[in-house]
Amino acid sequence: MQPIFEQNILIPPSACDYSGKLGYAGAFAVLMDLATEHAEHLGIGLAAMKAKNRFWVTVRTKILFFEHPAVSEAVRLITWPEKPGAVRCNRSYEIRRGDELLIAGRTEWAVMNTEANTIAPATDLFPADLDYVSGSSVSEPFARIPARFDGMEPFASYTVRSTDIDLGGHMNNAAYPRALFGAFSTKELEAMQARSIDLIFRSPCYEGEKLDFYKKESEGVTDLRIARGDETVLLARIAK
Repeated sequence: MQPIFEQNILIPPSACDYSGKLGYAGAFAVLMDLATEHAEHLGIGLAAMKAKNRFWVTVRTKILFFEHPAVSEAVRLITWPEKPGAVRCNRSYEIRRGDELLIAGRTEWAVMNTEANTIAPATDLFPADLDYVSGSSVSEPFARIPARFDGMEPFASYTVRSTDIDLGGHMNNAAYPRALFGAFSTKELEAMQARSIDLIFRSPCYEGEKLDFYKKESEGVTDLRIARGDETVLLARIAK
């Protein structure tokens, strides 16, 4: 069984931002959709996992932006799972225009046993005949972000909506970047010029919960914290 999954698409308008190009939040959504489709081909999609009382949980994601493709532009999406560890596994992604790399990403996943509400082994889920690709699309390590920003007041807040909820009953992974980048104005997003974005998922959120957003800026880097009261639920780093 081949581990690399490729798909040719036109960049959908729904994933583009004010500039008419694939936005930051849209990139996370496109790559998550790609991973979900490949999982179905490998027999580890949502229905197959549910039958085993298992559910995929995103731990952290890093995306590198070299160029944002435009709305309706033809691109090639590529993804592959890296060889899993005992309880966690990584997946690589690429968005290319011909041979030109536009966006690269990497996600670390864990598997939740929904019956016992515990982390389950990841090694026995993938097909036994899967030939793993060595190497990752992103060689840089995931960011390490402090879980607390001392002395900071929230700059925005967000109430989790019904449209944010996924099959697992909690806030969809793609809904976090939508909420996060929606807290910035178009002028702020234009000035952001992100080269890399890290998201670290700390705790699930549910419909009706209020989330507060905090940020701490240093030269070329913006760290963000989403909190539910005193509890950190998501950390993000935007680097130029």
